[in-house]
Amino acid sequence: MAWRSRLCFVGQRNLSILSNPSPSNWTKVVSDAEKIVGYPTSFMSLRCLLSDELSNVAIHVRKLVGTKHPLLNTARGFVFDSRNNLQMRGLVVLLMSKAAGPSSSTSSPTLDSMVSGIYPSQRNLAEITELIHTAFLVHRGIVNLKEWTNSDGPLKDMQFGNKMAVLSGDFLLANACTGLAQLNNTKVVELISSAIGDVVQGLYGSCSAEEGNLTVASWEDQTFLSHGSLLAKSCQAAMELAKHCTEAQNLAFQYGKHLALGHKLNSDLQPFMKSGSEPAVFSLDSAPVVFHRQIIGPERWRHQLQQVQNMARQIDSTKLRGLIKMERGVNQALDLCSYHGNKALEAMKCFPPSEARSALENMACAVNKF
Repeated sequence: MAWRSRLCFVGQRNLSILSNPSPSNWTKVVSDAEKIVGYPTSFMSLRCLLSDELSNVAIHVRKLVGTKHPLLNTARGFVFDSRNNLQMRGLVVLLMSKAAGPSSSTSSPTLDSMVSGIYPSQRNLAEITELIHTAFLVHRGIVNLKEWTNSDGPLKDMQFGNKMAVLSGDFLLANACTGLAQLNNTKVVELISSAIGDVVQGLYGSCSAEEGNLTVASWEDQTFLSHGSLLAKSCQAAMELAKHCTEAQNLAFQYGKHLALGHKLNSDLQPFMKSGSEPAVFSLDSAPVVFHRQIIGPERWRHQLQQVQNMARQIDSTKLRGLIKMERGVNQALDLCSYHGNKALEAMKCFPPSEARSALENMACAVNKF
């Protein structure tokens, strides 16, 4: 109760996404937040990325230039993607650490190791979180060679690219695990290890959207595993490193969980917020499609897919988007996005007012802006 009494004196404040005057531009929100934690998180894993071992890998990856292997686009995204910050997870961990501050049970000499209100172990955790996320991004670029045809490009390029993707991803994961062990905290190791298992299950144990097996409930479960678990458990681990109580850890977990789900919903909804003339690129297991398919039923869904297929049995995504927007699936996905944004805001109510808390609230608000 001591933690609650210290942090909850603003707990009655009414928080709403619609009433919060936070900036709606995600890039600006992230840029402002990076200033609060002390350095741009785009350099979070720079020490690892500049290591001799990964430099050797990069030399081999250069051989993929001119091919169609997706590993190249993944690598470019780390350097050039200014519109969607790829280091969001580490930033949230740092902000959460700074917003919570030191535990009331922490002795004062320990506070001397804090920099900008964040312990070195919490900064290391943020880097570890980013390394794990980056490793899975690289692994997801592995091409299914069974579906590769000669018209798509030389098969040997894809085979070489796959080897580089596996090697690079495994290298990043190995570095993350080494750093995790150096934190010397059994509970944190357990939390992050379970998050790695969740990501694997969410990414590679999913059911097929084309077959109509993905319900709204299973979409949320799968999305938490693949997108939410790492952020949620990293936020919880940051509280554990500062020796905060179970209640504080649970609130941090809830914030990370709901922010990640809201962020994924926002990403899924973006193609459906465009005008009808703009090109539409979206996945058949994105949230609006899952809602739509559940509303109209499997038989009508199969009929709609047949309607939008051309002679080569390729789906015209612009036509399909038009059919989906005629039903309630997009609005229901918007409602769910708003729900998760508000739940993330609720989790921050017990933290004392600060720049870091405001930044976390701004991020929760931004996921509901289009």
